[in-house]
Amino acid sequence: MRISALFLDLGGVLLTNGWDRHSRELAATTFNLDRKEMDERHHLTFDTYEAGKLTLDQYLSRVVFYEQRNFTKDQFREFMFAQSKPCPEMIDLVRTLKSQYKLKIAVINNEGRELNERRIQNFKLHSFVDFFIASCFVHVRKPDEDIYRIALDVAQVPPEQVAYIEDRAMFVQIAETLGIRGIHHVDYTSTCEKLAALGLKLEERRESREAV
Repeated sequence: MRISALFLDLGGVLLTNGWDRHSRELAATTFNLDRKEMDERHHLTFDTYEAGKLTLDQYLSRVVFYEQRNFTKDQFREFMFAQSKPCPEMIDLVRTLKSQYKLKIAVINNEGRELNERRIQNFKLHSFVDFFIASCFVHVRKPDEDIYRIALDVAQVPPEQVAYIEDRAMFVQIAETLGIRGIHHVDYTSTCEKLAALGLKLEERRESREAV
């Protein structure tokens, strides 16, 4: 059956992760924080932040600013935001496939509101993504199946007409139990091949141009 919608994870697919272990390690070094204490507090708190039940200010108060610091929350927030980088090849791929096949594009991701909104704005994701099913908006996090059901309801597309690109294999498997066509994203080339197998192949002239 023809694919008519593309569901995408954000961190690890279109952008780097927003606030992962490596970013936290760098933050601990940069701001001279106790990494072990920070990680413990992060793991006790971050799921609640991603589910939209805490603000970033509240998250930082619990994880970093539970004691006096020689830097401000604004400085730390800007450091967090600066960790995000685009994956240009994947963004270009999705833009091209959307135009070529008239696809609906949705992002399904676990992320806190302030990080999510900053990343959408900074990288102009709204210019090609039709809707965002973020955990902070819908108050449901992957791997809960309901986040995929919400995306299907909003898209109004049968699951067998959806291809889902995700860098976590378990999340791909969960989406597949609902009938969604899953693609475990490892790198650009293999994802292009998997999309082509589903009928979403880049035009030949584009492939030739990229090979030059």
